[in-house]
Amino acid sequence: MRYLLLISMMLAAGAVFATLSADTHPFSVRDMLAMKRISDPQISPDGQWVLFGLRETDLEADRGRTDLWRMRVDGSDLQRLTTDAGSEYNARFSPDGSAVYFLSGRSGSAQVWKLPLTGGEAQQVTDLPLGVGNMVIAPGGRHLAFTMEVFVDCDTVQCTVDRLKKREEQKHSGMVYENLLFRHWDHWKDGRRSHLFVMPLSGGDPVDVTKGMDADTPSKPFGGPEEITFTPDGRGVVFAARDVGREEAWSTDFDLFVAPVDGSSKPRKLTKDNRAWDTGPAFSPDGKTLAYLAMARPGFESDRFRIKLMSWPDGKTRTLTEAWDRSPGSIAWAPDGRSIYAVAANLGQRSLFRIDVESGAVTTVVEQGAVRSIGFSGKHVIYGRDHLNSPVELYRAGMDGSNVERISGINDAAVAAAEMGEPEQFTFKGWNNETVHAYVVKPLNFNPKKKYPVAFLIHGGPQGSFGNNFHYRWNPQAYVGAGYAAVMVDFHGSIGYGQAFTDSISGDWGGKPLEDLQKGLAAALEKYPWLDGERVGALGASYGGYMINWIAGNWPDRFKCLVNHDGNIDERMAYYDTEELWFPEWERGGTPWEVPEAYSKHNPIDHVAKWKTPMLVIHGALDYRVVDVQGMATFTALQRKGIPSKFLYFPDENHWVLKPNNSIFWHDTVIGWLDRWVK
Repeated sequence: MRYLLLISMMLAAGAVFATLSADTHPFSVRDMLAMKRISDPQISPDGQWVLFGLRETDLEADRGRTDLWRMRVDGSDLQRLTTDAGSEYNARFSPDGSAVYFLSGRSGSAQVWKLPLTGGEAQQVTDLPLGVGNMVIAPGGRHLAFTMEVFVDCDTVQCTVDRLKKREEQKHSGMVYENLLFRHWDHWKDGRRSHLFVMPLSGGDPVDVTKGMDADTPSKPFGGPEEITFTPDGRGVVFAARDVGREEAWSTDFDLFVAPVDGSSKPRKLTKDNRAWDTGPAFSPDGKTLAYLAMARPGFESDRFRIKLMSWPDGKTRTLTEAWDRSPGSIAWAPDGRSIYAVAANLGQRSLFRIDVESGAVTTVVEQGAVRSIGFSGKHVIYGRDHLNSPVELYRAGMDGSNVERISGINDAAVAAAEMGEPEQFTFKGWNNETVHAYVVKPLNFNPKKKYPVAFLIHGGPQGSFGNNFHYRWNPQAYVGAGYAAVMVDFHGSIGYGQAFTDSISGDWGGKPLEDLQKGLAAALEKYPWLDGERVGALGASYGGYMINWIAGNWPDRFKCLVNHDGNIDERMAYYDTEELWFPEWERGGTPWEVPEAYSKHNPIDHVAKWKTPMLVIHGALDYRVVDVQGMATFTALQRKGIPSKFLYFPDENHWVLKPNNSIFWHDTVIGWLDRWVK
């Protein structure tokens, strides 16, 4: 108990101690990794406690490790619940609030565990031969739902276990594929699917309620338990899945299904009339309405999500937010059922909104920063929020956003010790004289009479954003701490500025965005004369990496150096290299054999003759979205032309750099490259 009290006192006083200390230093990647990451906050049934995961980085083990913590909703009585050497995650309160259920690998594979909050050790709930994930508890606590990777044609879990063992014993390593996707994101497929199982919480055999479906639930690679929910009576489970047969690689037709918990009948499709993306099911407190998110255009992964309301169980639907030009990424019902709270990208922020269920009227609750989660406690909304100067902390506010209180201070000491630059948002007239938003982050110890070199950061997506959030890969403070000012432009195609703005990039990757980048940099240099326009380096990843290659041939005299992470050089070949074909088919308006001119319109490989700027090229071997040969080809072109260049290759990373020590080396290499050419 003394330990818990000491921790609480240290965290509460962290900001004061750090402020008084003279031991501060410029922010670097090491500070970024040292920040503790709050995730998945859950409110107890009585509304008195908030449960959350807290991830810490272990550089010796080269990984992150997550433990479970809880505290009262006013920020007091912080308690650490788990201390296992592995990670605990996906934690949920039992319906009566007396225990916490969570996933842990402490028994050798991921299984469900239960920790009584009245005291005692964690108890193992499931002991299955396969690892489990994505846990959801039914209303009333009678059933537990979770996912396991199984072979579709297997009748039992043991069948999958036996087949995997037999595969290990075979003398050859060959895999035969008959359709796409044979690999996805960073994994090769082995024939298994993520299926949804339900079992009594008191114990018993799990039932595959998705038996026979050649589909995954939740969606891969980023879906989670938010795509699964029990029906109000606990007799069924609603989930999202894409069951489209051989069209999987070029279809975005995710649907909602409902299946009985006993598996007595096949899943029934609830959204069969919509061929676009449906996800995020959430029942109203009275159980009479199912809310969910739905896109309207098949094949487009960045269409606007609308909030749909389906009366339950008759299935009549209506669109709640057709008139609202934002795309919510998550939703939650208010306790009274009269409104829905939603998080959506919004003018360089990730804001929290309240939507009236009757009228569809939208009210902004929290505008600034990046809201990450939503929960409710009495007359308060509880949420996580980060911004350019802080990782996620937990906040409490009135239901209308009034009386905001920060209730956690997990990273106060670390934030106070790391000197960061001051961010400022500005606007300018970009393509077609339309308003474009951007950020500048000032250098440390800012002196308006000095001139500072510039790191010009270009976001990926391309339907993405570099906004007011604390990024763990492309954090502008890492460049500010190294002596640079950072400039980030949300060019045409970025999210949070209306769907027409997002749509405008499709078919025009090298047009409007390049013009916005050019005008944005010019506007920043004019507005902030302390930016040194003669010392600018441009950096980007994914679409940003593509743009670096495009800039190399179409804006070749502007930058001292370039950094290209996971960027395409040849858009025609990239279609055949990648796995999610719906993406290039939408962006180009068809396949390369149908519209070859669309793939050559803005193709960097056709402009290599004009390349002259020194470039650092970075790629990961496990990146199956933008395959590593694209990076190798970029480096080959640079070397053959005699342009100063380096190639940083990670054999164990995917589209991102996730391992902590690799991240340190990445940042050291990138900033070293900037220092060589820009400073």
